[in-house]
Amino acid sequence: MPDAVVIGAGPNGLVAANVLADAGWSVEVLEEQPEPGGAVRHDRGVDPGFVNDLFSSFYPLAAASPVLAALRLEDHGLRWSHAPSVLAHPLTDGRCAVLDRDVEITAASLEAFAPGDGAAWRRLHEVWQRLHPDLLGTLFTPFPPVRAGTRLALRLRAAGGLRMARSLVLPVRRLGEEEFRGQGGRLLLAGNALHADLAPESAGSGGFGWLMAMLGQTYGFPVPVGGSGALTQALARRLTARGGRVRCRQRVERIEVRDGRAVGVRTAVGDAVTARRAVLADVSVPALYGELLAAEHLPAQLLDDLRRFQWDFATFKVDWALDGPVPWQAEQASRAGTVHLADGMDELTRFAAQIAMRQVPDRPFLLFGQMTTADATRSPLGTESAWAYTHVPHEIGADAADEGITGSWETKDQERMADRVERQVERFAPGFRSLIRARRILAPPALEALDRNLSGGALNGGTTALHQQLLFRPVPGTGRPETPVPGLYLASAGAHPGGGVHGAPGANAARAALHRHRPPGLAAAQRLLTRRDRTGTRH
Repeated sequence: MPDAVVIGAGPNGLVAANVLADAGWSVEVLEEQPEPGGAVRHDRGVDPGFVNDLFSSFYPLAAASPVLAALRLEDHGLRWSHAPSVLAHPLTDGRCAVLDRDVEITAASLEAFAPGDGAAWRRLHEVWQRLHPDLLGTLFTPFPPVRAGTRLALRLRAAGGLRMARSLVLPVRRLGEEEFRGQGGRLLLAGNALHADLAPESAGSGGFGWLMAMLGQTYGFPVPVGGSGALTQALARRLTARGGRVRCRQRVERIEVRDGRAVGVRTAVGDAVTARRAVLADVSVPALYGELLAAEHLPAQLLDDLRRFQWDFATFKVDWALDGPVPWQAEQASRAGTVHLADGMDELTRFAAQIAMRQVPDRPFLLFGQMTTADATRSPLGTESAWAYTHVPHEIGADAADEGITGSWETKDQERMADRVERQVERFAPGFRSLIRARRILAPPALEALDRNLSGGALNGGTTALHQQLLFRPVPGTGRPETPVPGLYLASAGAHPGGGVHGAPGANAARAALHRHRPPGLAAAQRLLTRRDRTGTRH
């Protein structure tokens, strides 16, 4: 009987298992899919000579994460690679905003849009340099983040206090207008905000766009050498070396509760796996509270709040094997791992508004990945392994392009949407379609079939909007990994701090379980040591 059972072998589940194993717990991880990884997996399904990531590809949050740094995954085979530039946002007139790990290159790119915008970027970067250690500490620790939060409050005060706090909650369109005269800086912020489901006019999108842009400025958008699954493989190897076990093709159907406490799980084939100390769930919030647990074990208020749970946007993705480099009209885009495709701020707003109106966008904003540019092992010399994804409504009421996409996502819907995605790329890279050797379409139902946490193709475990963050995540009054059922912990992106590959939800859940089972004498000793550290005296 293991000390802990972890449901789901995504990155958060594997991080949770590793943290528990480091503390001496025996751990068993149960995964529904044939292989571990969740949304961190790759294959050769587009063309045998090309590696394509199935879901996530670029990992700035992983590079910045103290959680993953503490696991020393490089000792277990993980290697990182970077494209020459982090990100590019070209326009159809040939201009291009560039985010580079060298702040002077970024600044020069923005200065070309409007005099003074390079200096404006440096000012935003200087604020980041003052805030980022405590800002990341606040993000990656359980809510409320008392120590890191206190330090961050002091640094915010030194950085302008309420004025800086105001900037962080601004819509990204307004933040861009206040900080930059030209489009370049505005587009870098707004495009990064739309990595989540934050429209340019959404409160808080300015802070999120600034955070993602500054992560790229500092850490880049690195990729695992050989494919995204190399990150998963390193986590799994580390866990196995510490005695943990991962069992795939094991779908958990129910969490067993006895005498008010979670005591294990039952799989779809009827096998019972008992946990001596804890059950950790790297599953979506609706799946945990709506499927795996019987309603009788949950407070009525939580079930009522769950009706208001909001997913982030649905996702439509296309993978390609290309016979040559993408022929970007703006040459700077050829050096970037990630390319944002929208012809200006108004096109970004139009895209988000169409989704809000339940329309399939006619000119979809694309996140485009040039994987061979970022990691030469992904495809043969002179070719490119590439992908693009965009967002669509979960419930589709109309097609803004009037081409008959209904949201059934049958073959005709998929082909029409993939063709639309390719036409959008062609606007910025004439001749792109002539390079396509093969393509694969991953519509929302396909993404969910490959990872049930991606309900309808939602990538972030729930909206990133302010009303479902911090103490509102996943529902009001929570914000921590503990659940109403003792012994059960939420370890997925549905918990604070949310989506992205950084491992914090998994680590927070594991630490909560460990804290619950600390021997009383050890807890007293730790409090004594903490007091001595603060005062410098012995007691």
